[in-house]
Amino acid sequence: MDTSKEHVVGSPATLAVRFRQAMATLCTPVTVVTGMDGDRPHGTTVSAFGSLPMDPTMVTVALDRGSALLAMVRRTRRFGVNVLGSDQSDLALRFARKGTDKFVGVEWHAAEGLPRLTGTQTWLSCDAAELVDGGDHVIALGLVTEIDTVPTSPLTYCARSFGTHLDHEHD
Repeated sequence: MDTSKEHVVGSPATLAVRFRQAMATLCTPVTVVTGMDGDRPHGTTVSAFGSLPMDPTMVTVALDRGSALLAMVRRTRRFGVNVLGSDQSDLALRFARKGTDKFVGVEWHAAEGLPRLTGTQTWLSCDAAELVDGGDHVIALGLVTEIDTVPTSPLTYCARSFGTHLDHEHD
């Protein structure tokens, strides 16, 4: 048994810092999750996104408990997922900030009654099947109702910077 590494238990504050550092080393896709409030679009950048089972086709997104978008999803029970392409880091930054003017100057159209950003790698229209408590976030389990994908590389986030996926070269 290797005893060269001790298991160190720290305070909750220390654990939180170490957890953030560890999670920053993981590569995640960058998405903009969207919803409509009447005729007004809303959106926010989300990197906590993943797929669930294929039957039924479902995804997860984690939304900040205090976000206006979460309040809208609670009301409408619908949301869109725009998986950004590798050339769309500007959109990731725009939708990561606070404010109601995020869509000003951004090309988008309504698809399935939800805001769909132009040029994204993948578009998913979802019905919120369930909203689950996740600490300071709420995890939305989305039943996918529409999918569109274009052949381009996705935008990813790793080590606190944007990038994209590259295939391994095989010998």
